[in-house]
Amino acid sequence: MLPARAALSELLLELDGVQQDPTWHPEGDALFHSLQVFGLARQDSSDPELWAAALLHDVGKAHPGDHEHIGAQLLAPWMPPRVCWLVSHHLDLLRSPAATRRKHRMDARLWDLEQLRRWDKAGRDPMAWVCDVEHAVESILEVARPVRP
Repeated sequence: MLPARAALSELLLELDGVQQDPTWHPEGDALFHSLQVFGLARQDSSDPELWAAALLHDVGKAHPGDHEHIGAQLLAPWMPPRVCWLVSHHLDLLRSPAATRRKHRMDARLWDLEQLRRWDKAGRDPMAWVCDVEHAVESILEVARPVRP
């Protein structure tokens, strides 16, 4: 199994050139969007698990199927359950906002999900400055699970 740094970098780099519908994503490919969302999370939060969820929320887009569930599965060996849950559910507030808020009204993760949704929605500036993948991954490694031999 790859170390977390290499695995997470590879998952992100697979998003380079993955085009998105310009109606919803005028900023361009999924990697540029993910790095923007990560930057917004870093500005608003001091929680590295939220940074990780923001950075990695779309890693499943490089693979066919429901990208949110695929992404969570791909991240499971390296990321803690909270990050994987946020990635898996990051579209819930888009698809069913009222039902999601009702379902999770007593769950502390609802606030995290609302934050992630806000950053995801805001990360659409074609002129935004973003950091590189190496810097972003380095910033979230403290929450990565150690690789077991």
